[in-house]
Amino acid sequence: MRSVTYSMGVSLDGYIVGPDGEFGWTAPDADVFRFWIEEIREVGVHLMGRRLYETMLYWESADQDPTLGAAEREWTALWKPLPKVVFSTTLETVQGQARLASGTLAREIERLRAEPGQGDIAIGGATLAAEAAAADLIDEYRTVVYPVLVGGGTPFFPRHERRVNLELAETRTFPSNIVYLRYRVTR
Repeated sequence: MRSVTYSMGVSLDGYIVGPDGEFGWTAPDADVFRFWIEEIREVGVHLMGRRLYETMLYWESADQDPTLGAAEREWTALWKPLPKVVFSTTLETVQGQARLASGTLAREIERLRAEPGQGDIAIGGATLAAEAAAADLIDEYRTVVYPVLVGGGTPFFPRHERRVNLELAETRTFPSNIVYLRYRVTR
């Protein structure tokens, strides 16, 4: 069965964006960008909300930019063909390999798990991940922790009254003092 993963960059105090909506502090160095490239290779479909979808739209046409480096071109070549499911009540259309979700998050995940296919079902965005966590649908939490305190904003972890036991599966420290942590949910 395909695993559902939630993976994003996060500040040391637990936020994916700061109080002003800014996330420039997550700009990866070359080593971290290479890591994200390798991680996206494991993804079979990416689920996201409207805000993350709109942020990632850049990569749908980034390969047209002649100043793009080799790593960014490699990322674009992996991202563009990747199937994406967008959860939005305001968007009427989406671009590229994206489609608007036709059901609830739980139903979409159930359908994707039942389909033949390779790769993880990745969830991006804190709001969507909070919904998946509340329904006990996340199998792995993957954080790339940046050495910065932003003091508030959108939290990586959902705020709800439910304990979730985790088992450390992998750690990695990059030369820039950014730390990757991968935890499996123990059920």
